[in-house]
Amino acid sequence: MAVGEKVKTWKAGDKVMGVTKFGGYVSHININERYVIPLPASWSFEEGAGFLVQGLTAYYALKELGNLKPEMNVLIHSAAGGVGILANRICKKSGAFTIGTVGQENKVKFLQEEEKYDAVILRDSTFPEKLKNALNGKPLNLIMECIGGKILEQGWQMLAPMGRMVVYGNASFTSHGSRPNYPKLIWKFLKRPKIDPLKLPTENKSLMGFNLIYLYEQTDLMHQLLDELQTLELKPQFIGQVFSFEEMHQAIHLFQLGKTVGKVVVKVGP
Repeated sequence: MAVGEKVKTWKAGDKVMGVTKFGGYVSHININERYVIPLPASWSFEEGAGFLVQGLTAYYALKELGNLKPEMNVLIHSAAGGVGILANRICKKSGAFTIGTVGQENKVKFLQEEEKYDAVILRDSTFPEKLKNALNGKPLNLIMECIGGKILEQGWQMLAPMGRMVVYGNASFTSHGSRPNYPKLIWKFLKRPKIDPLKLPTENKSLMGFNLIYLYEQTDLMHQLLDELQTLELKPQFIGQVFSFEEMHQAIHLFQLGKTVGKVVVKVGP
């Protein structure tokens, strides 16, 4: 790491982790000192790279928007992804009951044994029945929604009065290759669920969405949330795969296929 002559907070050789709004797929980056924090002494650079964006996403969604409280029942989609894993850990620190969902069966055992989800659901045509069984009569208070489409609609229907759905992605609209299937995507868009805002007061539910980019522009709030997140003393992010910088395309393709567990990291240098 090199530092500018006016920078007093850091010196060359400090181990740090940081966030950038755009332009992260590079070997070198020029970043303002306010967007950098110390890398914990026991963490690897890979673990640091996999923590900030996913940690801030999970914490902001759960605590700021979701009003996470002890004994809440929380549904976390893409539970084996970087955000999903950290979301479960944050919920556990708060004493919440967590139900994770995945799209592939080989991820279920990992979540049950390594991340200690209270219940894990494989998303398929029987998703509503599986969710009802996992809740076992308890209300569904909070949903971390990143799938979209029919799964979003089914989750909304199961959400209890005074419950909150926080939307931060739409994986069902993601292409799994370099050539998007535009007719299929257009059909999905036309068939997407439509939630009538006029019915929200009657149903007594909340629907919220956010993009972490806007938090980047509110640096003081970002540092406040980071301080709160770090006081939880979560263990390092689970790193599923590490690719070299020259393997960038393979890393992105694997991520697009939805076959990854944890965080995919691209490493610069040997």
